[in-house]
This record gives sequence, structure tokens and C-alpha cells, in this order.
Amino acid sequence: MYYGLQSMFYKAIKGYQPWSQLVKQTQTKQLEVMCCRRDSTAVQCVVASQEPFLLTTHTDPLFWKGGPLPIVRVEVDIDEPLTVDVRLIGFVEDDDRTQKADVLLDAPELFVEERTLQPVWIECTASADTPSGTYMGTVRLYSHTMFEDEQLLGACTFVLNVKEAVLPEPEHYSFYLDLWQHNANIARKSGTTLWSEDHFAVLDAYLASMGQLGQKALSVVVSEIPWSGQFSHRDREPSNLFEYSIVGVKRDRSGTFHYDYTALNRYVALGETHGIRAEIELFGLLNIWQDIDAGYGAIVEGYPDGIRVRYYDAATGTYRFMRQQEQLEHYIRALEAHLASHGWIDRVRVLADEPGDVPLFQKRLERLRHIAPAFRYKIAIHSTSIMEQLTSEVNDYVPVLSSIGAAREKLVRHQAKPGSRTLYYLACNPDIPNTFLRSPALESRLIPWLVEKLGLDGFLRWNYTAWVDDPLRKLSYRSPIWKAGDANFVYPGAAGKPQLSLRYKWLQRGIRDYELMQLLKAAGRGSDVQQAVDHVMLFADPCELDPNARKCSTELYRLTEDAYDALLRLV
Repeated sequence: MYYGLQSMFYKAIKGYQPWSQLVKQTQTKQLEVMCCRRDSTAVQCVVASQEPFLLTTHTDPLFWKGGPLPIVRVEVDIDEPLTVDVRLIGFVEDDDRTQKADVLLDAPELFVEERTLQPVWIECTASADTPSGTYMGTVRLYSHTMFEDEQLLGACTFVLNVKEAVLPEPEHYSFYLDLWQHNANIARKSGTTLWSEDHFAVLDAYLASMGQLGQKALSVVVSEIPWSGQFSHRDREPSNLFEYSIVGVKRDRSGTFHYDYTALNRYVALGETHGIRAEIELFGLLNIWQDIDAGYGAIVEGYPDGIRVRYYDAATGTYRFMRQQEQLEHYIRALEAHLASHGWIDRVRVLADEPGDVPLFQKRLERLRHIAPAFRYKIAIHSTSIMEQLTSEVNDYVPVLSSIGAAREKLVRHQAKPGSRTLYYLACNPDIPNTFLRSPALESRLIPWLVEKLGLDGFLRWNYTAWVDDPLRKLSYRSPIWKAGDANFVYPGAAGKPQLSLRYKWLQRGIRDYELMQLLKAAGRGSDVQQAVDHVMLFADPCELDPNARKCSTELYRLTEDAYDALLRLV
């Protein structure tokens, strides 16, 4: 049996590797890590054998269904008052057919094939009240077969240095995080009815996981299929990617429309319980994705956008779609009035996702402004030229990272406006940096560092739960346009709870780095923060982040853990 320790940023890969190389990765038996208070850090224990075995993290009795097999148990002790969470790490197939470690599994046991390396996630948490200082952790491995007594195989140790600094509660993070929720997809994967009691119980768990990242925005879809299922009809093996409205609509026998905001109100309240209260992001009112030839076009005659509102017609006992402009405008005005009546209107942002035809988009935007003048707007922009052509006032700009440099002048002017926000986003491009399954681990940590470097407010990504049909079996989809991991930060788990990913944890570390930067700046140590950021960032001009600059990742930023940990050593 071979075992050892690796960094939290280690990514195990099952591919073409000689056995001797895997054995080398188990040689480290001691590590030193650090974190702040109200913070956590992790190590990975890596285990391998020339024979198959069953690996477990719990103490329940356990036998292998296929007959006698060695049972290897991982046990972790950590000095009080620190707490520890131990999880097996699951592998997911990447676009290149290699298996890469990513899923923090719910299951406490796992069959491990011979001559493969199996990682175990060991995360230690220091509360706000934990005294700063040095703490010891021990990882022990025990083994037995059938009715044998357990025998100690060996142990590894790690030292955790808890720093004096206390990070804020996630709901008070200054980093502005906007990861989109896909609640219809969550209902599908959990086997629950949309907006039912069971569905909201599941959503509670997902929003809790987002709250721990400091998520700021709630995704609220208020019309049917605003992305037209991400055009899944074009795929050879399509996945169900449709998102549905949270607002119920009914027309009574007299022809009067009634709107049911029960689910919307409940979702906003649920988000608030997890500290997600800065923004209510409305999808489905602006820049609806259309493929007219395939049938996904506009249905309201004369209206410049493709909004689709479904309602129950009591007179006929059938479901229909609004097709008249006055019907749609009544719906939009009623929604505006409802949000205003709850005191939420200042938090509302109507989002437009990657508009292309600027004159048409501005026509759509001005029409919506006329109907609902209280709404504010947010645009995810995938092209510098689009941003340059926009003349309408927008509250929040979210350009793709690769266009930040070219759009810098306009962004600076925008940031000077009171109440405005400027984030950047990543999606299926650029290739670097990103949070794909194939991306280097430290690129997830890098994301908030870029926000600090570029002087922005935060980060947006579309992908928290935009799962393909069976993400644990086959995550790769629409390659090479989408890369595996592009569509999710978590995986569907048992009992309706999300299974977090390594990429989630690496992003979380970066967000906490950002919060530490703000604490240091508030304490008058801005120059130290600037020095730490400049040490990580190797580019002189944001234009170098554009793929057309033909820079590789190591020309743009460092990918060594020690470069980032230098920030923690400032405390």
C-alpha cells in the first residue's frame, strides 16, 4: 500500500501514466498549510496499491459485494477546536477521455482499482473564535480483510498555522459573485416537481452552498425558455437545458389575467436566509435567444423581442401563450409593480445575455424601458465592438474577460457612475484562464485576484448547475465549443443536496484571498496587497488577456501555489 499527502490544489488524473510516477506522488508524508480564522484549508491524502481495495472514510461495518477484499479506512485527527471534513474525491471524464478528479463525493466508500491513485479531501476549518497558532493533524490508514482485526498501515501528518486575521461572514463578503442558478434543471435532477415543497427543500441546500461562497444574486426566470434550451436541438445527443418561469399566469373566464408570485416571493426569501440579498436578476425579459428556422422565434406579433409567457385559460381549460402586445405589456407592468410593492425594485437587474445585433437590442431595451421604467439593466457582453456601439444607459456592465483591455476606457467611465457595478465573466471562452475540468487548479483561485488587479467589483459565470443530462456519467458535451466543466461548479447528489467540486473549493479559496486583501487594505497595508497581486500577475496590460495577444498562461500569471500563499504570510 502506498500513501502520502498532496496540496489542496492537486488534481489527480487517470490517463497514461507509469506506475512509478504514481508511486512518486505518494512520497510526501508531511505538509504545512495555513488559513485565517473563519476560514479553512485542506490537504489531499493519496492512496494506491498494486491490488484492488475498498477505501472508506467512515467507521460502519463494511464488506465488498464481490467477496473478500482489503478494506482500507482513512481516519483524521486534528487538534481542537478545529473541525475536519473528510470526503472521497470522484473522477469525471474530460473531453480528452482522461478521468480527472473533481467531485467531493457524498458516498463514504469507494472501490479503487489496482495501480490507480485515489485522492481523499481533508478540509480543516477554523472558526472566528479559534485562537491563532499552530495545530497538528494526523492522517492514519488502517486495513483489514473480512473478519481480520484492523492493522495500522501508517500515518501522515500536517501542520496548520491559523493566522490572526478573521475573515467576514460570507454574506458580508465585498467580492461580488454572480453564479447563475438553473432551478428547472435542479428539479429535473432531483426528481421533484417544479416549485413544489420538495423542490424548495432541494433549492435550500443549493442556495446554502452558494451562500458559503458569498453569492450576491438570485436568478429569477420570468418567461419560458429564455435561452431556448441553449439550442440543444442542434446537438447530435441533446440534453434538456430548458429553464421555465417562476411566475404562474392564469386568465379567468372574463379575460382578466392573474399572476401568481408565490414561488418568486418564496425564492427571494429563501435566498435571503443564506445571505443572498444584493440582487434579483431577472431573465426572460430582454434579448431572448432565438432560432427562428428551428421554431424558437418570437410569438408576440409586433413586439421586438422573443418573450414567451404561458398561461392557463380558464375559459377553454387549456394552456396558451400570450400573443398580443397589450397582454405582454400588462404582464411586465404587473411584475414591475409587484417587485416595487415589496421594496425590491432597487435590487432588480434585468439581464441581457450576450446581445449581438446592437440596433435591434437597443430597440428592445428602449421598448422595455417604456413599459417598465423602474427596471435597471445588466448586460453580459461577449465582444468589445458590442460595448463600443451601445448608447443606452446600462447599470451594470459584465464584459467577457478577454475584452476588458480594449474596453478599459469605457469601463472606467462607467465605474465612476454612482450605483453602477462592473464585473467580468468567463464562459466557453477564453480558454485561459478558466474553470474547465482541464484548467489548472490555480486558475480557479486566480479569478478573484483578477478582480483586484483590474479594479472591478466581481465575477459572473453562467454555470452553477447548467448540467447536461447525466453529468456524473458524461460531463463532456458540445465539445470543443463547450469544454467539460464549463456548465457546472457542483454536481447533483443524494437526497437533493449538491456534491461540491474541487473547482468550487479552489474558487472559494480565491474569494477568501480577496477578502483578506480588503482587510489588509483597510488596515493601511494596501502596498503589501499590491505587491502580492503584482507578484502573481505577469501581464502589464489587460489587452494581453485577449487570445489574439497569443500569450500562454505562464506569461500572464503564476501557477505556483506558493505565489498565492504569500498573501497569507502577510498576516
